[in-house]
Amino acid sequence: METDKIKIIFFGTPEFSIPAFQFLIKNGYQIIAAVTAPDKPFGRRKISTPPPVKVLARQNSIPVFQPVSLKRDAEFLQKFKELKPDLCVIVAYGKIIPKDYLGLPQYGFVNIHPSLLPKYRGPSPIQSAILNGEKETGVTIMLADEEVDHGPILAKREFSIFNFQFSNRKELEKKLAELGAKLLIETLPGYLNSVVEPKPQNHSEATFTKMFSREDGKISWPQTAEQIYNQIRALNPEPGTWTTWNGRILNILNAEPPYKVRPCRVCRSNDLDYLLPGKIQIVNNQVAIQTSKCYLVIKSLQLEGGKEMDAKSFLRGHPDFASSRLE
Repeated sequence: METDKIKIIFFGTPEFSIPAFQFLIKNGYQIIAAVTAPDKPFGRRKISTPPPVKVLARQNSIPVFQPVSLKRDAEFLQKFKELKPDLCVIVAYGKIIPKDYLGLPQYGFVNIHPSLLPKYRGPSPIQSAILNGEKETGVTIMLADEEVDHGPILAKREFSIFNFQFSNRKELEKKLAELGAKLLIETLPGYLNSVVEPKPQNHSEATFTKMFSREDGKISWPQTAEQIYNQIRALNPEPGTWTTWNGRILNILNAEPPYKVRPCRVCRSNDLDYLLPGKIQIVNNQVAIQTSKCYLVIKSLQLEGGKEMDAKSFLRGHPDFASSRLE
């Protein structure tokens, strides 16, 4: 099957969608339409802002549709039928595709999911993998069905979290978006020519993720430094991680893993009785917080109502910060 003869509708919304969208365009696939979320207000002035997929589609003269609800928009369903796509590609569209759509394209809906399915189905696979301290994650190319991330698998590719240095989940998200785009382009020709066959998932091994809230970002200092470090990387830039200092919200934006603090007398002695989780220390000329095991080095933070700054600058402006305690 020649790629330029396949009519594709692309479903996607955020930056994560862009590498796959670009790869399809560059590799000669015929994108007849893009479906994305409606424009949303952004920033303090609440300026109506188009999603990244809409911007890229317009740059390439691709028609854009922004239905508020696929289930309730009968007019768009009719337009979808008139377009007669051979294949639909979904990348972080953000909504479940209703049954009325699924059976219409000859080759169905191919989805890129940023986890190694059936592990981490649902809306937050990247954040969940980081938060749980996984050493490895990856991407899966699958066929969408009526359930969330439930359909048969076309291809998978692993990616090492352990060997990739990143300060927040956006950096890992970018790498997985690129990996997924490359795997999509490698997989589609075999799938369209019946060389790659879909394989059912082992549903008994499925795990599920949730949407994270601001409350999930509250740091509990009696955890280990490694657990808190993973929390900071997983939940920044949103919904963010935070603690309280002198009765005010203190956002912790960036930290470093505890093994970079040497020497660490906590790890060396294994005597934790004297520790006060949340107590601020200066360790090796760095701002560090005691946890139940080891110190966590704080790199940048933001006091409510203030601006983001590195920890040393914050300390200079708030000398009482040293030797105080976070709650």
